[in-house]
Amino acid sequence: MRFRILFYILLGIAVLSCKDLPKEKQSTTENSPLKIEDVAVTSSYTDVEGNPIELEDYKGKRLFLNYWATWCRPCIEEMPDLLKLQAILIEENYIFLLASDESIKKIEQFKLDREFDFRFIKYNGTYGALDINALPVTFIYNEVGEQVFRFDGAMNWNTEEVINKLKNLN
Repeated sequence: MRFRILFYILLGIAVLSCKDLPKEKQSTTENSPLKIEDVAVTSSYTDVEGNPIELEDYKGKRLFLNYWATWCRPCIEEMPDLLKLQAILIEENYIFLLASDESIKKIEQFKLDREFDFRFIKYNGTYGALDINALPVTFIYNEVGEQVFRFDGAMNWNTEEVINKLKNLN
């Protein structure tokens, strides 16, 4: 009996709390002191000097974008192959960017410790927004900025098959 009374009381509270707010209390963007143009827009990426960059900045180039982390062993193990691949594909109008969501300080320290000659950048978004569940992940974009290839996981990038595929991606 007590349970039934308690149930009806909670049900009544839930129903009453779900009522629409009166029109004069509802917030509208035109009455809001914060307008859309007042919201600070942040860049999706930052170079190691702290300058904002966007993928659109590289239109006209083929973009090889590899997401990695300093703690990711497979990411680090594929970097020597990526260096060789970068040297091969420079003639094919490729720009290589290696993006991590870690701090710029951590990325720079990694660059100094490992001496990998890449354009390292910081990713300011969330991996979930890119549907990235594990690292490394590589995206290839064509000259007009369209994603034409995605590879999840580490791989041997220096096979004739992979190199030819990357050369012929449009």
